[in-house]
Amino acid sequence: MPETTTDPAAPAAAPGARQRPASRFPVVLEGQPALVTGANSGIGKAVALGLAASGADVVVNYIVDSAAAEEVAHQIEAGGRRALAIKADVSREDEVQAMFATAVDHFGTLHIVVNNAGLQRDAPLLDMTIEQWNKVIAVNLTGQFLCAREAVREFKRRGVAPEISVAAGKIVFMSSVHQEIPWAGHANYAASKGGVMQLMRSIACGQGQRRGAGSHTYANQPPGLGNLRSLSQADDSRALQTHWRTRGHCPGRCLACLGYG
Repeated sequence: MPETTTDPAAPAAAPGARQRPASRFPVVLEGQPALVTGANSGIGKAVALGLAASGADVVVNYIVDSAAAEEVAHQIEAGGRRALAIKADVSREDEVQAMFATAVDHFGTLHIVVNNAGLQRDAPLLDMTIEQWNKVIAVNLTGQFLCAREAVREFKRRGVAPEISVAAGKIVFMSSVHQEIPWAGHANYAASKGGVMQLMRSIACGQGQRRGAGSHTYANQPPGLGNLRSLSQADDSRALQTHWRTRGHCPGRCLACLGYG
């Protein structure tokens, strides 16, 4: 039975509140360094701490508030894992490439990349500026593309390490209910999230078939959920087996493409 750790991101109970059982994380990610974008707050912070609790060393990416990013890194280190905070704008190709180079130099490789960074610049359609449109698309969609591309490059460079995982790597694409549900006054955000869904599916179908270069599994956050469960080797195997049964004819509906691997 795998070792477990408690949830480091769980909030303290209010005085007099009924105690809930502590969340437990199976330690199944040892030897699988992870990079989480936008990890200095919110969902990204919780994901980074959860991955560390499951055994991963973690790169904490941020763009503003270096103190918050360093605090997340310190929490990870206090739990016995290694951490590195890196400032990088995910919408800029040169900064993404430099971030990945630094991460690989520091940890030796990356096995898990979580595309979490995102933002909103809301306005009614007739008032939305091209700057508002471009900023949201650049961070929410182009940023996920740039990070996914660098991740796959690193996965292929290293190849599968079967003693660690049956997959060469794992990418998590954080999305939103608005990948499916229209949102008046938020056309740029909804468009970016719809793009994320198809980006994830297309990458999974295209890269999951390249066994010679190492097999990859990809996951999309279930719409509306702000949590990330641990990615175990058993999960990897099931997703890969399902994807390979399609023999190159994946319609985008296998476990790997849908993100339930």
